[in-house]
Amino acid sequence: MTNKLNSSNLHLPYNPKLVERAKELRKNMTPAEKKLWCGYLRKFQFRVFRQRPINNFIGDFYCPTLQTVIEIDGHSHFTDEGQDYDLERTNIL
Repeated sequence: MTNKLNSSNLHLPYNPKLVERAKELRKNMTPAEKKLWCGYLRKFQFRVFRQRPINNFIGDFYCPTLQTVIEIDGHSHFTDEGQDYDLERTNIL
């Protein structure tokens, strides 16, 4: 028996309209995103996607096996609008 989870049926709604923007964000990761990706997630035991279009959002990191979205919050998240956006995103995801 294996310890790994089966991710074949685990996915969030993929939004192809956000693919180009996600590609741009992958090429221009923030310093915090680079640190997490290069220092840990790139070699994580489960596959992790960077800048994954999900619904109407782009999650910084997404692991389908663990059903986990990781968002690295920067300065834009500390405004009232940013916090409202984060709350909506969290409720949907």
